[in-house]
Amino acid sequence: MPQKVALNLRPGDQTSFRVQVRQVEDYPVDLYYLMDLSLSMNDDLDNIRNLGTKLAEEMRKLTSNFRLGFGSFVDKNISPFSYTAPRYQNNPCIGYKLFPSCVPSFGFRHLLSLTDKVDRFNEEVQKQKVSRNRDAPEGGFDAILQAAVCKEKIGWRKEASHLLVFTTDDVPHIALDGKLGGLVQPHDGQCHLNEANEYSASSQLDYPSLALLGEKLAENNIHLIFAVTKSHYVLYKNFTALIPGTTVEILHKDSKNIIELIVKAYNSIRSKVELTVWDSPEDIGLTFTATCQDGLSYPGLRKCGDLKIGDTVSFEVAVEARSCPAEDTSHAFTIKPAGFRDTLEVLVTYSCLCGCTGRAAPASGKCSGNGTYTCGLCECDAGYLGARCECEEGASGDMHHAMCREAEGKPLCSGRGECSCNQCLCYESEFGNIYGPFCECDDFSCARYKGVLCSGHGECHCGECKCHAGYIGDNCNCSTETDGCVSSDRQMCSGRGTCVCGKCQCTEPGAFGETCEKCPTCPGVCSTKRDCIECKLFNSGRLADNQTCQKHCKDEIITTVDVLETDDPNAILCAYPVNNCVMKFTYLELASGKSNLTVLKEPACSSAPSAVTIVLAVIGSVVLIGIILLGLWKLLVTIHDRREFDRFQSERSRARYEMASNPLYRKPISTHNVEFTFNKLNKSYNGTVD
Repeated sequence: MPQKVALNLRPGDQTSFRVQVRQVEDYPVDLYYLMDLSLSMNDDLDNIRNLGTKLAEEMRKLTSNFRLGFGSFVDKNISPFSYTAPRYQNNPCIGYKLFPSCVPSFGFRHLLSLTDKVDRFNEEVQKQKVSRNRDAPEGGFDAILQAAVCKEKIGWRKEASHLLVFTTDDVPHIALDGKLGGLVQPHDGQCHLNEANEYSASSQLDYPSLALLGEKLAENNIHLIFAVTKSHYVLYKNFTALIPGTTVEILHKDSKNIIELIVKAYNSIRSKVELTVWDSPEDIGLTFTATCQDGLSYPGLRKCGDLKIGDTVSFEVAVEARSCPAEDTSHAFTIKPAGFRDTLEVLVTYSCLCGCTGRAAPASGKCSGNGTYTCGLCECDAGYLGARCECEEGASGDMHHAMCREAEGKPLCSGRGECSCNQCLCYESEFGNIYGPFCECDDFSCARYKGVLCSGHGECHCGECKCHAGYIGDNCNCSTETDGCVSSDRQMCSGRGTCVCGKCQCTEPGAFGETCEKCPTCPGVCSTKRDCIECKLFNSGRLADNQTCQKHCKDEIITTVDVLETDDPNAILCAYPVNNCVMKFTYLELASGKSNLTVLKEPACSSAPSAVTIVLAVIGSVVLIGIILLGLWKLLVTIHDRREFDRFQSERSRARYEMASNPLYRKPISTHNVEFTFNKLNKSYNGTVD
């Protein structure tokens, strides 16, 4: 049963109420598997023939009440989408050497209603054969819409969570593509399954639009899971922004990862809550403030993530009445968590009359007897004008013009009205209303955005846009909602930018991405990617919880190698210690928005030296030092001896010896000359003595 809230508002008034949403345990799950059976999906069909049993085993770990259904699609069986020549009617693969036999093309077939007997799913898949269409895009959107709106035939339960898994390896046809085949009638959003459970309006109606798909999926509380190949991931990722409650995952070319993909998508769906609003009237303004598991308030946010089973989050909803609708009119709108069956209906009534109107005084003296005095103002009778109804209509004269000029020298009534009895009667305009004491204001001269007055998100008052709740700016083109600015780690713009008009403007040099989440050159980027490597490869680290890891690391593609190549100049080399070893990896941002992480299979470790090695190294060092010192001593001694020998040789060469003489020989006789004089017998004698 829907819950209800009743509000009574005056124009300009705002009131608020709180909505709480809880993720309940053991929620029943209905899963409808919708598969592309065009020729390129033949290998995928082989790999899912026993999908039912394996998928049921995994899903029953998450819920005890699980049911499974199956449907398939190709494309409209008309030209130019399919082969329509008579020779191709029974076998469109005629002449195709690689696969010469296949079944006729078809739009959509409902093959198995939701059931808890998974063996029937396997049996039905075993019977299927692929077909062939002419162009690359497929007719999958036709199939999605029929699976959503044909509730009775599909077997959706009201009390269950509805999952629609859409698998394909190509792009879809969308609205207006049908004109190529002469289909000009838009899709009516109705169920068109015949007695054979085939889509009977395939050749009469155009493909559905994204808006119609989103509306019907929301009406029937269906979570759509796009399981697509890597080359088309970005396109389907963009679709998820336009269809609330939708997720996209990368499907391997042979669908071998389909079970892991479905479980991952289901956990992702169960880990977040997003409020949607349906049938919101134009004169009602809504703003949201989310209070998530961290206890913090996020103004402008209407979703919370990183939730676990049993968690409760709350949203404060502020409702503002912008104007008064027609008399005795009330408005109702619905607030609903995407994919949940529970709803909150909000009924708004308006108080547009003043209480004083019941005390009106006709022919009051305060109105010169020519009008009714009510709520402090005079409502003049026909033919009378003025604040107190003191003037007759048509009376003129300068004495009644003084109060019709905004300032001296300015035209009467700003040139946009006539002055009568000191009161401006403003002209009518095809563009809007002219008003004010001097006809100085209007409701059509405000700023525009893309040709729309006040961007369609505000009211023009006297040349200035008065923005509705949730919008700001001179032309009200700037949204205050911050849903699109919150990164997977719950930070605003990943802490690297500011949220402006609902979009992140990255301020950190090198940062980019919708929420500035990509930044190869930012400090700490290696630490962030390390967390994803630890949780995805080793189930360790601070993100080891499975749901948390999937939430934060959904855009990381991790590859393990034996030898790490570091020759790519765009790749960032990162390393971190692990048990006395070093784990190395490279980080590269891809054009698709994914992060490519190439990791060594095993950490690089160096073995610790043994005690014997250390002792031998010390002894060897001492011996080596001794040898070096001995060598130096020997060198110095040799140099000294060589110098002494050279000096001896030099002195020897300078000596001069006679050949007949021995320098060591001494004569036995020595002669000394002594001079003396003596007188003997009075005779003098001079001589020598030997």
